[in-house]
Amino acid sequence: MTEQPSPEREEWGSEKGEKEDEKQHEKEEKPRDMAEKWRQDPLSAMVWAAILIIGGFVLILDNLRVPIFRGNGWDIALMCAGLIVGVEAVVRSLIPEYSRPIRGTLILAAVLFGLGLSGFIGWGVTWALIIIAIGVSILVTGFRRGR
Repeated sequence: MTEQPSPEREEWGSEKGEKEDEKQHEKEEKPRDMAEKWRQDPLSAMVWAAILIIGGFVLILDNLRVPIFRGNGWDIALMCAGLIVGVEAVVRSLIPEYSRPIRGTLILAAVLFGLGLSGFIGWGVTWALIIIAIGVSILVTGFRRGR
C-alpha cells in the first residue's frame, strides 16, 4: 500500500523544491552577473591593460639598450605597475561609481612598487617602505569607513 502524503509534507516538499529551484537559478545567473560587473567596472580592465602595455614598452626599451633607464627593465616595469595600481585605488576612493574595497589594491600596489624599488635601493629599505605603505593603507581604509 502506498502512503498518502499529508498536507504538511506536501507543503514542506514544495518549499524545499522552491529553494532548490532558487539555488539552481542563482547558479545559472552567476556568469551573467560577472559579465555585468565587468561592464559596470571598466576600470579594472583599463588598469591591467595599462600595466601590460607600459610594462611591454619598458621591457622593449630595456632590451634595445635605450639609455634612459638606470637599472633593470623589470624593476622599472614593476614600479610602473605599482604606480598604476595605486592610481586605481585612488580613483576607486574618489569616484563613487567605481567604489570598491581598496585595501587589497593598496597592498598590491605597495608590493609591486617595492619589488621594483628593491633593484635601486636594496631589500632592507624596501621592506620597511612596504610595511609603512601597508600601515598607511589600513589607516586610509579606516578613515573611509568613518565617513
